[in-house]
Amino acid sequence: MLGGNGQVGAAAALRLAADGWEVTSSGRSADRFPRELLEAGVRFARSDRYAAGDLRELLYPGADAVIDCVGYTAAHARMLLPFRQGIGSLVFISSKAVYIDGQGRHSNSDEPPDFGAPVTEEQPTMAPSDIDHNSREGYGANKVAAENVLLDSGMPVSVLRPSRIHGTGASRPREWVFVKRALDGRRHLLLARAGRGANHPTAAVSLAALAAFCAARPAARILNSADPDAPDGLAISRIIAAHLDCAWTEVPLDETAPGDLGDHPWNTLPPFALNTSAAQRLGFVPIGSYAETVKAEIDWLVQAARSGDPAGVLPSPEDRYFRPFFDYPREDAWLDGRSSSTHP
Repeated sequence: MLGGNGQVGAAAALRLAADGWEVTSSGRSADRFPRELLEAGVRFARSDRYAAGDLRELLYPGADAVIDCVGYTAAHARMLLPFRQGIGSLVFISSKAVYIDGQGRHSNSDEPPDFGAPVTEEQPTMAPSDIDHNSREGYGANKVAAENVLLDSGMPVSVLRPSRIHGTGASRPREWVFVKRALDGRRHLLLARAGRGANHPTAAVSLAALAAFCAARPAARILNSADPDAPDGLAISRIIAAHLDCAWTEVPLDETAPGDLGDHPWNTLPPFALNTSAAQRLGFVPIGSYAETVKAEIDWLVQAARSGDPAGVLPSPEDRYFRPFFDYPREDAWLDGRSSSTHP
């Protein structure tokens, strides 16, 4: 397991261990190695995925399966090629960010793509590139370049393309946007575009299960990975509210409201959904629906909040991604203004 300290790597290591594999999970810090992995019998190997010497020491003896959760560029992919003869099955975690629509738009474009239907693995992708993979234009293009290196190598590589990953251990737990509002006792929930925006979620546990499924069935393939349902923002807010027994008044906003008021992480229109029938035709069965698989993450976030977050699970109040979602004074001012105009 390359990148076993992260959300996907940890979930995949647990799944493989449960399936009876002897699992070695690599990372740069033993302090960040999840305790549940140790308890499951997963061995930790201190190793830098991006250091050639570390990778050689880890992979030279060979492995029945390697799951790469932290490969982002063609250079990263080429680092695996010297060990191809000793790898029985390779699983590479890519991203739905590789897909482009008929106008060349992708998930990180200024203007959202319009696919017209759930995206299959045959959908065109970005041109491969080696520009900064941490940039909006570079992330998907570098993933394509990495995919191409591995698929052209002749290795039995399963390329998995997930969407918005959710689950415990998330470094960016998007569900926090609604969980925090519930914990803060907010009485109103403003939803941009009436909550109709949707960006297909992928449970980390289901992605892990697909990785384990492919590891046991070596082949060269590309598979989308997403939950069997694709709830919109309104549905996700209701799922979280129901789990927390929270009652708030939903305020669906239309085009007359300020454009960024009521924003949320799934506010994507046209909706972005993945077609996962290719994996299903192979016999793969997802772990469960979004509502079923998200509960563990909600409980994890609530526990962190109520315990004072000693492990640093929750986003900082100054986090640039999350901060705009919690501008309560602005929301209250808008609600007060609406109330005043309605009741002179």
